[in-house]
Amino acid sequence: MPLSDREQQLLDQMERALLQEDPGFATSMRGGPRKARNRRRVAIGVGGVIVGLSIVLLGVTIQQVIVGAIGFALMVGAVIYALTDGRPKLQAVPTPGSGGTGSKTRRKNAGQGFMNKLEERWEQRRNEGNF
Repeated sequence: MPLSDREQQLLDQMERALLQEDPGFATSMRGGPRKARNRRRVAIGVGGVIVGLSIVLLGVTIQQVIVGAIGFALMVGAVIYALTDGRPKLQAVPTPGSGGTGSKTRRKNAGQGFMNKLEERWEQRRNEGNF
């Protein structure tokens, strides 16, 4: 069922507000190339686990502990590769005049502001009877 024009306008307005309040979160929710990269990492990780398991079974078959250990290490590495993002995390640098607060505090406050705005809009809609 498609959205009405009013609902589409409200959705666009909420999206713009989210983009203003927390652009990093908004862009991460859009998907795109990052999702494809994550799927690729998971596929490579699953392949690595299968190869590692094969090497472990080979090590058991020929009774070589070192071959089994290499296979197990490959399996662990493949799981870690599949579950991590692969990009280094950026450290928050306090801006001058911010009193030493990092981006987490700003992000938390920005999120509260966004949620407060949404709650106010919801209450307005309920009071106006547009619900």
